[in-house]
Order: sequence, then C-alpha cells, then structure tokens
Amino acid sequence: MQDRSAFEPSPAPAAESPPAPAALRRAPVQRRSAERLTRILDACADLLDETGYEALTTRSVAERAGVPIGSVYRFFGNKRALVDALAHRNLERYAERVTRRLVPVAQGDWRAALDALLDEYLAMKRTAPGFALVDFGTQIPVGDPGAAPNHRVADHLAALLSDHIGRAPDPALRRAFLVAVETADALFRLAFRVDPAGDEAIVGEARALLRAYLAGVLD
Repeated sequence: MQDRSAFEPSPAPAAESPPAPAALRRAPVQRRSAERLTRILDACADLLDETGYEALTTRSVAERAGVPIGSVYRFFGNKRALVDALAHRNLERYAERVTRRLVPVAQGDWRAALDALLDEYLAMKRTAPGFALVDFGTQIPVGDPGAAPNHRVADHLAALLSDHIGRAPDPALRRAFLVAVETADALFRLAFRVDPAGDEAIVGEARALLRAYLAGVLD
C-alpha cells in the first residue's frame, strides 16, 4: 500500500466532496456516509494496484474497506461504476493540486503553468494508488464509453488556466487543450511503458512538444 500523504490535498477538508453524481447511485448526505464512501474508494485504489482491474470485485473492496457489501452497492451498481467514481475523484484531486501550484505563478506565464500541470500529473502517476490504471478514466473501459474523459480533463484545465493566460475558455482554447491532453496522454503512456517510473527523456520530449504546440496558440 502506498503512502497517501504524497498525493492527498493538504490541509484535508472537513468532509471530502463526493465524486460526480453520475458516478453514484446515491450521494452521501451525512459525514459518516461520506467517510465510508472515501474508505470504499481508497480500498478500490489500493486493490487496483495489487490485483488489477479484472480481479477487482465489489466484495473484495468491501472487505478491504471494512464495510458491509451492501454499503458498496448503496453507492455503486457494479465495479465499473466504482472505478469510474475513482477516476472522477482523481480529477478533482488533480485540479486541487494544480490550483495550489498555480498560486505563485505569474499572470501570463503559461509555460510555468504548463510545467505545474505536467509535474502534478507525473507526481500522481508515480504515487497515487490506483492512478496508474485509472488516472482520469482513460486507461480501462469504465463508465459510459461516450463520456470522453479527456474532454472533461481539457475543459477543467482550460478553466484553471484562463486567468493565467488572460483568455476565456472559448471553443478554440478548449480544442487546443484537448489536443494537448490527448498528446500528453499518449506520450506519458509511452514513457511509463519504457520505464515504470516514467522515462525522463520521453517526458522531456513531451514537455518540449507541448510547449511548441501551445506557443502557437497562447503567445
């Protein structure tokens, strides 16, 4: 089991926000219910690293989380919905990390902002339980096949960076970020296939390629 302190938001909120409602049968209302949902998702993430997606079961998640199997089914209809919720939570946590990293970045310095985006993604890829298999829902077929998780990621990033680039997230900017996200996704997959820790040379090439592409859009 990996150390969660490397990737969890700090300071921790009083009660974690639930995943997107579409990923849940029922959203938690009380703090106790929200904490139980967090344990279920944490257990899912740990088991993905240990056993992979095919061997994952709702019963094994319930046992690892220390909750009745009925608690899992209260929130999720099956393991696909469970993993989809984990992907949504990963995106929320990534957005929180990026937001903190952008605080000291000067307005207009989109290159430093891009480095923050890439650095935080790589940090989660290397340390966050379950992230290597799931990230934001792109690596295994979870949830609605038409959900287009990279579109969701691109929209999040365009919104996060709009202040730093002095431009509203219009359709052209969203399209540029979608191309960048798809490119980064493919190249980082390659980097982690070459080296389980992420081949630094390929990561560097990806960073240079994205800078060159976005310069034509943002400069």
